[in-house]
Amino acid sequence: MADLGAFDLDGQVAVVTGGNGGIGLGIALGLAGAGAKVAIWGRNADKNAEALAALQAVDSSAVAMQVDLADRSQLQPALAAVESQLGPVSILVNNAAIGVFGGVLDLSPEDWDRVIEIDLTACFLLAKYAAQSMTERQAGKIINLASTFSLSGSAFAPSYAAAKGGIMQLTKSLAIELAPHNIQVNAILPGWIDTDLTAPIKEMPLYEEILTRTPAGRFGTPDECGGAAVFLASDAARFVTGTALVVDGGYAIR
Repeated sequence: MADLGAFDLDGQVAVVTGGNGGIGLGIALGLAGAGAKVAIWGRNADKNAEALAALQAVDSSAVAMQVDLADRSQLQPALAAVESQLGPVSILVNNAAIGVFGGVLDLSPEDWDRVIEIDLTACFLLAKYAAQSMTERQAGKIINLASTFSLSGSAFAPSYAAAKGGIMQLTKSLAIELAPHNIQVNAILPGWIDTDLTAPIKEMPLYEEILTRTPAGRFGTPDECGGAAVFLASDAARFVTGTALVVDGGYAIR
């Protein structure tokens, strides 16, 4: 018989980067609903405040921090601040990312560097810093947000696709290294999710093509990524590591 209590995150402390909107907020709300104390990080103070209000309606202990992942000097102090306010971080969700549109002929080296810095390098550094603390306790969960573009590539966002492809291999590598310390590292690969970033697509011919290709016949919702994160963050997934959980309504099948 399944132990539904294995999904309980009571007493856990989670950091969700880019947790002030879209998929990040969906994940943060899911973790808080399962009992975790959640800290969300974002660059926009107004969005942080709005997201925090939603989170604190679920768990009053939630906090929001203004952190710029492009500034490496902010990362360790921000993690230390979370541990000071909420306790040792046991769940890290590397969700924050940016995308710069433009194929290889148009993309500037500066834009390439910024995407890789935020989408991939910050993920590596935060995993490194969080794991240093998790190994002391011999327990922890790291969840990295990749993308279905990790599998297919993208002609209009090669820097984003490359970074997300890197996330896949980073996830596997961390999973191998950290397994002896009882730290599980997994990736969630969202497909087309209904967020502010994907809203313009609904006005394009591409929208109907996506719906036709997707067996579920719709975009996903941020809370559906939240459910996947709760599973991977929970004791129910204690023997799941190095995997890629695709949340796309079947889009990648075809």
